[in-house]
Amino acid sequence: MKKKTVMAVPARCFWIVIGTCLLGIIVGSFCDFSINEALANKTELGTFFASYGSYFSYCLYPAAGACLFVGLNKKGERYRLLAYVLLFLSFFMAVYYSNSYNGKSVRALFGYIAGESSPLLSIASWLFWVALYSWVPLVMIRVLDDRNPDRLIAVGAAILIAGIAADNVNLWLKQVASRPRYKYLITLDDPSSQFRNWWQMIPNLAGSDDNFKSWPSGNMTIAAMMFSLPMLADVIKDRSDRKNLVCFIIACLFVLIYGYNRIHMTNHFLSDVCFGTLITYLIYAVVSEAFLTTAETR
Repeated sequence: MKKKTVMAVPARCFWIVIGTCLLGIIVGSFCDFSINEALANKTELGTFFASYGSYFSYCLYPAAGACLFVGLNKKGERYRLLAYVLLFLSFFMAVYYSNSYNGKSVRALFGYIAGESSPLLSIASWLFWVALYSWVPLVMIRVLDDRNPDRLIAVGAAILIAGIAADNVNLWLKQVASRPRYKYLITLDDPSSQFRNWWQMIPNLAGSDDNFKSWPSGNMTIAAMMFSLPMLADVIKDRSDRKNLVCFIIACLFVLIYGYNRIHMTNHFLSDVCFGTLITYLIYAVVSEAFLTTAETR
């Protein structure tokens, strides 16, 4: 009997992630503020990672597009246009999200100042992201195993749909909670007086003010996408359970480093980080299970 897997790794890996997130939420519920007091300290290295660390997660979008491209092309000529459209859209999503969240730092590298610099510099910063992601579909198309196109389509669709769903759920919850960020609190005369735990929600207080969008962590929504990496490893040529497990360990290490960075850089509390990871992980688990189960029963 085949062992139960979740996102191409043993089910026990799933429960380890869930348990770790719940433990972090419990600890954070009592110690959020004191943990930030101890760990928060902006550094240049932390700033660099905060700006560019999401690149690795966003590589999953064009990788997912490559899965759809190869799988749909294998289905026949009538799916070819759809394959190209989805490949382009997945690539565009990676470029768009990166430019939206981290474009300011890249435009600064190119010396662009809005209203003063040539628009060509802004275009150059956009092309910077295009160049960074262009290798992903080229490599993935070469290494993907096309013998099971339904599974390729299921994996690609699951990563794209779960990613979009998690991002929007996160944005909605930020408005529901409207929790003040630690970096805002420390600008006040008495930071602890305005601190609120994650359950002390004031819906729609945040509006467009980023200072009140601490819970849950949006960057951890991005980081937790890496847990789908084993699914990609499971649809390449010469796949193995060991490679899937290695990818899972890489994802865990990446998420842990990213989570520490969010606290270290004064952007989030521990409970923010754990909730952002947990919500995204559960969405990916449910969506991938639905798509892969359908693919296997065809």
